[in-house]
Amino acid sequence: MNKEQYYVISGKRNEIRLDSRVLEEKIQDAVERGYRHLEVEAFGQHGIGGRLWKANNQNVCVKITGHSGQRTGSMGFPNTFIDVFGPASDDVGWLNAGATIVVHGSAANGAANAMSQGKIYISGNIGARGMTMTKHNPRFDPPELWVLGSAGDYFGEFMAGGIAVICGHKSQNPNNVLGYRPFVGMVGGKVFFRGPHEGFSQNDAKLIPIMDEDWLWLLENLRRYLERIAQPELFQKLSDRKEWQLLAARTASEKISRQTRSMASFREQVWNKELGRGGLIGDLTDMDTSPIPLITTGDLRRFVPVWENRKYMAPCEATCPTGIPVQERWRLIREGRVDEAVDLALSYTPFPASVCGYLCPNLCMQACTRQSASMTPVDVTQLGKASIQAELPSLPLESGKRIAIIGGGPAGISVAWQLRQNGHKAIVYDMAKKLGGKITSVIPGSRIPDEVISTELERIRKVIPHVHLQQRLERHDVEKLQQDFDFIVIAAGAQKPRIPPVPGNERMIPALEFLSQAKANNIRPGKRVVIIGAGNVGCDVATEAHRLGAKDITLLDIQEPLSFGHERDAAEAAGAKFRWPVFTKEITKQGVKLDSGEMLPADTVVISIGDAPDIEFLPENVETERGFVKVNEYYQTTDPKVFAIGDVVRPGLLTDAIGAGRKAARAIMDIFKSGRPSDHRREMIDRARVTLEYFDPRITEFNDMDHCGSQCSSCGTCRDCSLCVTVCPQSAISRQETENGEFRYDVDETRCIGCGFCAQACPCGVWNLMENEPMD
Repeated sequence: MNKEQYYVISGKRNEIRLDSRVLEEKIQDAVERGYRHLEVEAFGQHGIGGRLWKANNQNVCVKITGHSGQRTGSMGFPNTFIDVFGPASDDVGWLNAGATIVVHGSAANGAANAMSQGKIYISGNIGARGMTMTKHNPRFDPPELWVLGSAGDYFGEFMAGGIAVICGHKSQNPNNVLGYRPFVGMVGGKVFFRGPHEGFSQNDAKLIPIMDEDWLWLLENLRRYLERIAQPELFQKLSDRKEWQLLAARTASEKISRQTRSMASFREQVWNKELGRGGLIGDLTDMDTSPIPLITTGDLRRFVPVWENRKYMAPCEATCPTGIPVQERWRLIREGRVDEAVDLALSYTPFPASVCGYLCPNLCMQACTRQSASMTPVDVTQLGKASIQAELPSLPLESGKRIAIIGGGPAGISVAWQLRQNGHKAIVYDMAKKLGGKITSVIPGSRIPDEVISTELERIRKVIPHVHLQQRLERHDVEKLQQDFDFIVIAAGAQKPRIPPVPGNERMIPALEFLSQAKANNIRPGKRVVIIGAGNVGCDVATEAHRLGAKDITLLDIQEPLSFGHERDAAEAAGAKFRWPVFTKEITKQGVKLDSGEMLPADTVVISIGDAPDIEFLPENVETERGFVKVNEYYQTTDPKVFAIGDVVRPGLLTDAIGAGRKAARAIMDIFKSGRPSDHRREMIDRARVTLEYFDPRITEFNDMDHCGSQCSSCGTCRDCSLCVTVCPQSAISRQETENGEFRYDVDETRCIGCGFCAQACPCGVWNLMENEPMD
């Protein structure tokens, strides 16, 4: 481009050199003001072209003339393109996160140090420690370093990802294009190079054949590289396949299989040779350099690592009322076992698609460990919606045990579902015309497609064929059931609306009645609707009223509304107004009169302050408490043969009701086996044990289930990544195959020094560093 198109920023003011900080402020200010082509006249300032976040993801081209200082393009963004017209100082592209940097000359030490994304093109040679500690997020293209000449010493040290290309053209050392001791500690990535070398770390790297796919990649990108450094005429010279070699990192298993040098051998052959008599410092001091036995193994270790795979629940599993092991489902997705991941949910809930995909506020996502690092939780709703395709396993033969379920809503279906899947006969009694309770009768169609509910109910009928609808049971009926069945489960829900004792309360419509009539399109609320009670049910009323033509919708509450999630969002999107704290004095023909004297005009007034259970049918030996059935921790009532779950015990979410059904069923099955319920609870893993640094915090949306699975941190469950094997300085950890295709990681106590590297590096938190037990 012509110079007139560039906004020129000088590194001097009044012939005085600007501090690097001041120059960066000038660059950031220019970008914020909309300039996207900058020419920077540098005078040794550091960090030029890095972190241009104020461009709002628009491309920024930076041309640097003069003498750039250290860390040019450091922490560069993917929208940044930098041309350095001359050599570059140390650490060009340090921590580069996506910028393309072209150096029209040589670069000093540390080129591409710790780079994770982007490209660095060098048209000369580079100094020591280039391409060190690089990394690669598999969601993005690998970082690239291209060098026309040769690399300096310690090239690729601790390289963990990315691609380097050393062309060997007019190299600084024609006999060794890779420098002294390259690739020490290399664990990832690959390097194309052209020209002779004097060896590399055989323990960490290996030469591999250049396959056709690799060669095509090299040719295509070589042409682009030479064009960027303005030397396209070199393409023919540099495109002879016979002159190129390819080097890659050894895998963890390859490193372990190689013989390691003992500490005594290292001391004798390396340490004493370099630092002993005749070495760097041996003749300058008489200090004792004999080994100090401070690093111990075996019983003398202060701490020992323990592999605690699946010992603790992940936060998502621990906070899901139904106990679905969400992290296990994502593991199956990562392994390509999508059908198994989908089907797994049916072991925990009869409504995996309806609830997990649409109706649940997704407590698992709210508890996701990723949120502790301000990262977006993995989107469980994608897996939930896919569960509509879940297929039932074959059901076991009936055991002869019979359980009566009073209530065909989510709680009742859940307990019957669990019992039948474990071989016991469950018979459901319900007063409604349709099975499903609130899911089928009152939840608005705007929150869930009808075909999802109908599909899941059809699947439920295959498991629970014994359903008696429109059956109102009296006390004597329940007492008869006590005699005929092994257990009874009360899951009758709460349908009696709470009505405040205010004048005119007979003019109110209970929320559940309104929603039921609205779902059947049997009610016309008019233009003005006032809803007393601004919880989630009240929000559903507001959404349905809007669908039916209401224009002015107001929700009242005596406190700050407790509504949240999808319901609150939908009500606000419908234009509903929330008012609190307000108190209702009277309901009149005109509307709702507040205790302040204000009249709120209303064609329809809906009361939504909660519902109470109708429990007149309960046997006398079943105690109640404040209008709800009294239960213990296993949902067992004061009659050991009667359990109670769902809203008849306490108001809650659909997932609470389903989870209570699963726990009650498990208690009943425990009684069948051993005569008493058992505690199946496990402790939740401490989030601090999980390492999230391996995940990209910039990801805020997930493309598909595969993407979700890759971003799950798998808290408490080993991902079998072998990172612990790689980081162990003593090679004390090994992977062992076990039965049924499982695995475990063992620790050799004769090698382990209790350093804790494994626990600190583990992304899943399955390694725990514990104090060693004292010897007897």
